[in-house]
Order: sequence, then structure tokens, then C-alpha cells
Amino acid sequence: MEGDQIRINKWLTPLSWLYEAGTEGRNALFDAGILKSRSFRIPIINVGNITVGGTGKTPHVEYLIRLLSPKYKVAVLSRGYKRKSKGYVLAQPDSTVEEIGDEPWQIKQKFPHIYVAVEADRCKGIERLMTDEATRDVEVILLDDAFQHRYVKPGLNILLTDYHRLITEDKVLPAGRLREKASGRYRANTVIVTKCPRQMTPIEFRVIEKKLSLMPCQDLFFSTYAYGQMKALFNEKEMQIHELAATNVLLLTGIGNPKQMESDLKPHVCSVKRHSFPDHHFFSPKDIADIHQAFSQMPQPKLIITTEKDATRLQSRTDLSPEIKDYIYVLPIEVHIMRNATSKFNEKLFRYVQKNSRHSSVAQRKNHHKP
Repeated sequence: MEGDQIRINKWLTPLSWLYEAGTEGRNALFDAGILKSRSFRIPIINVGNITVGGTGKTPHVEYLIRLLSPKYKVAVLSRGYKRKSKGYVLAQPDSTVEEIGDEPWQIKQKFPHIYVAVEADRCKGIERLMTDEATRDVEVILLDDAFQHRYVKPGLNILLTDYHRLITEDKVLPAGRLREKASGRYRANTVIVTKCPRQMTPIEFRVIEKKLSLMPCQDLFFSTYAYGQMKALFNEKEMQIHELAATNVLLLTGIGNPKQMESDLKPHVCSVKRHSFPDHHFFSPKDIADIHQAFSQMPQPKLIITTEKDATRLQSRTDLSPEIKDYIYVLPIEVHIMRNATSKFNEKLFRYVQKNSRHSSVAQRKNHHKP
């Protein structure tokens, strides 16, 4: 059921009040215009959250890339969390995870035809994408995780909330996992409840709608995960989930919340043993040793299944034994919009981009001078 992973540390509530006061004060400065939000003459779509931990941002950004890149020149701008470089970096085919971060690297590898850049200062990053010779033909910019970065005013602000940890049931840090009060959701044009079970009843949808209590001008969507063909990380083998009926699986993840992935795998395999690390975790030699030990204790037949994001950090490890490498498979994750609302969601995005594209603005200005 929704909200089944919410654990509130009530004894930390006084500290949450202090954190909340700080975020409320900062938001008040933006709302009053003392701190300035900047708009740009290009369609900017933000995909973010107000929760610490994974809500499925990367699969949703990839959904937008698949949707928009056949028609528009798309750029993804991220801060490049945990990267070792500084300032603005435009991803190249030979860029490393250390240079741009795991999620931007994953996106660049999957979509080499788009621009991927990292810059903590999103305004500066947008300016570089729009003006640098290498990227000045960009037509749409997707901001990855910039909901709290209010110095940029995106034209379309998409807020994600995990089905298993709805923001309206959570508390501000450190008692809960919210970066600000749940009322921050009202800054979003669109809210998506992510990681939903595939089978949800109409009453379950209505309960969540009531809990979120959005304004009439806001759109609410629900999304679930779909899984593609598994590919071996260190060889050319491929496999479908339905082939794992008798297999014992070690689910190896360093993502924010692997609960739904675990639930989705269980009906297709003999057993699932979860081996989890924090989001964006860089594996240490001790971690690799623990993975070896956990896998060795499992009965045959067995496999290790990991995510695309974790694979970016595993494939460069030299301390993975040859025996275990043959058992590591990557499970691609894609997003499906639920309730037969895919067309509505897609049309909303296309309508926004078409209306606000730089080309249409130029055409409108030209037409304005015609009799």
C-alpha cells in the first residue's frame, strides 16, 4: 500500500522545525522577489522531487528524452552528484563517471545523440548550453533534480513523489526525508506518483488524489516501472525475466529506494535477496568482498541483478572475480504512464515545447510585423 516505507524519527522533530524554518525563509525570499528566479527563452522542463532518496528521476528523464529527441535537439543538465570535476562540463563519448557523475554518464551512454552537461549553477549551465558553439542549436533543456534550485524558473516543473513514501505522509529532515514542507508541491505544474504497483484499483487512485489535494491547475499522473531485456555486464549474454523462474537472485542496488524493483522481481524468480547500498554509492574493496560473500552463500542456480545506474560504477571495478562477473546482469528500467493517460501526458509536453520553442518565438516576432 502507499506510504508503506515511511518511518518518522519523532525524537528529531525539534531539529526538523529548525530545518523547516530555514527552507521556509528561503522560499519566502523567492516568493517575495528578493531572491530572483530567472526565466530563459527556451523550453526548460525540470524533473525533481522534495524527498531525499530515489523517486525515479532518471527513468522519467529518459522517458522525456525518448519522447522529445526525435523532434527536438535535447540537452540534459545535471549538477553531476558526487563527480570529481568542478564547474561546467559537457559530456563527451569518452567522459568518465568520475568526471560527470553516474546518472549523466548513464544518460550519455544510452542517448549519445543528445547533449549532456553538468553544472551546479543551473543558470550558468543553461547559458553555456544556449551560447556555446558546440551546443547552441539546443531546443529543449531537461533539468535533472532542480526543484529546490529556484534561481531557474522552468516553464514546466514536474515533481515526483514515491508511491511508497508520499510527500504528504512524510516529515522534513531529519525526522523524515523531505527537503522542505510538502506544501512545496504547489510550485509544480505536474505531479507524478512514481513506482506504483501495476495493479491498482480505482479507489487506490482516488485515495492518493485526495491525500495530495492538488490545485485545479495542476495535473496528476501515476507511473509504474516496466523492465526490458537483461544484459550481462561483462559479456554479450542476454536474458528475459520470465526465464528466471527457478533462479535465486541477489538484487544489488545503490539507488534511493529498491523496494518496488524487489516486489516486481519476486513473482518471476525463486527467491530475492536484497543487497543494498546508499544512493550513488561508490563501491569500496570491502563492499566488493561483501558482495562476493553474499553471493557465495546463495544456492544454485543464481544470478546477480543490478540497475543501469549501479552498473556504471561496477563495470570499472578490477576486484570483481571472473567467477562472479559471469553472473552479473543489468535490468533496464523504463517508465509507463498509468490510467491510459500516456497521450494526455505526452501532448502536455509537446504543447509546452511547441509553444515556447525559440524557433516559434522568432516566427511569432516576424509575423507580428506583418499586416
